Amino acid sequence: MRVISFGGGVQSTALLVLAAQGHIDYSTFLFANVGDDSEHPSTLAYIRDVAVPYAAGAGLDLQQLHRRRRDGATETLWQRLNRPDTRSIPIPVRMANGAPGRRSCTADFKIKVIGRWLREHGATVRDPATVGIGISLDEIHRANRRRKEPYEEIEYPLLDLGLRRSDCEHIIAEAGLPVPPKSACFFCPFRTVEAWKQQRRNEPELFAKSVQLEAVLNVRREAIGRDAAYLTRFGLPLADAIPADQAESWPDDEGGGGGCDSGWCMT
Repeated sequence: MRVISFGGGVQSTALLVLAAQGHIDYSTFLFANVGDDSEHPSTLAYIRDVAVPYAAGAGLDLQQLHRRRRDGATETLWQRLNRPDTRSIPIPVRMANGAPGRRSCTADFKIKVIGRWLREHGATVRDPATVGIGISLDEIHRANRRRKEPYEEIEYPLLDLGLRRSDCEHIIAEAGLPVPPKSACFFCPFRTVEAWKQQRRNEPELFAKSVQLEAVLNVRREAIGRDAAYLTRFGLPLADAIPADQAESWPDDEGGGGGCDSGWCMT
């Protein structure tokens, strides 16, 4: 069994094109959707309108998976975050000093979801599935930090081919496809400062939901005697950290996109 963990971003879309062209040996692509209310709408639109039709035309199987609870109901990350009885926060919110807290979102809503599908389709410790991850040469440090599960063997086709993100963009464009936006949850604390600025400027409804989420999480933290946490590294509520007029906004840095080292998100 050979599958690609498909994130809907540049690197994994390049893998889709390379598979369609016969350059890599994968025919199954698994997109673990953390929720239509959680993934960035532009990622969901790209997968629906571009990636799925392209995969079907090339004879590739692109499947969309969801987290299922024991009772069979699906659960989204947004629902988990807003559950009143949830004491832990699964996303890497920033502490007052800017450092990210622990997270379980990638494990619970990406790795375990794909892992469940692999096991249901025959992957075992003795007969593991091969899982391709879309990490490019310029992000090789992410591969160095990736642990594997007992029922899988990890491959990095882009590293094997010596391809960088810019190469991936070229591959996608040469195939006649639009280059996809960066994939991530719209409220991810690993977003860059510039991404937050663009969200406030161009996607005010998403920014308002991010502000609301941060407030809900802090009400819950205050109730159990914990310090406030934030969606940016500045130790301020999101609406203050990313001001509307941008005149006093903080300088951008690498602050977000590279923070998730597993390779399951943001590819």
